[in-house]
Amino acid sequence: MTTPTPPASDPTSQPIRANSILPARREDIELHTADGLTLVGELARPADRDPVATLVCLHPLPTHGGMMDSHVLRKAAWRLPALAGVAVLRFNTRGTSSVRGTSEGQFAGGADERYDVAAAIEYAEFEELPSLWVLGWSFGTDLALRYGNEPSVVGAILLSPPLRFSTPEDLTGWAASGKPVVALVPEFDDYLRPAEAAERFAAIPQADVVGVPGAKHLWVGDAETALNEIIRRVAPSSYPLPETWHGPMEYGDASAYADRTVAAFADVPRPQ
Repeated sequence: MTTPTPPASDPTSQPIRANSILPARREDIELHTADGLTLVGELARPADRDPVATLVCLHPLPTHGGMMDSHVLRKAAWRLPALAGVAVLRFNTRGTSSVRGTSEGQFAGGADERYDVAAAIEYAEFEELPSLWVLGWSFGTDLALRYGNEPSVVGAILLSPPLRFSTPEDLTGWAASGKPVVALVPEFDDYLRPAEAAERFAAIPQADVVGVPGAKHLWVGDAETALNEIIRRVAPSSYPLPETWHGPMEYGDASAYADRTVAAFADVPRPQ
């Protein structure tokens, strides 16, 4: 899946591109749920130091192409261990497939996925990973709001939250926790835009709703903006992220996903 970069002929830093893979300790992992399923995933840690924080990634809707390799999450795993010292745990929820493999079970509409989120958090706890943040994208934001408010979790970062499956009680729970909740809302999101998001998230007084100018639900062309906003919260000493890298670099091949989309919630009317 990766192609080593030829050795640089001079010490000039190389630009970090969309398919750049920076050094990390990466290992395939398996998560075991309380209802008896095995889920496939990957844990990427800094290559040369202990992590300063951890992202537990919850991907977009699998019935519309969401998976652990959805591009923002993939780029987080490829870059953030090296650039910010952040560990990135990604996995496929039940019934979801990617190059890594297929997790057992079937999509459960966000209900039984509670066991998947719990298994990921428990794995991170067992590995003694520090400062756990749940990072959800689209459908994954609903999983984060519904099931991510665990004692070991520091806070939640939500990319393109549609607030479709989560309930007012879920928001109340986060409000009572006092934990940081950051909603990154694209200006031209298909399902929930900044003004409405500010109203909906008012139920969580500490929520920080950030409208992202020009961005859309899929973050195509805006992944770097999303990653920078994430790092601003979880590892602020590494903000802003550098755009170049001096050291080994590989390139990833995302062609396996050319026919995949994370256009979640196609049945939801789009704002006019």
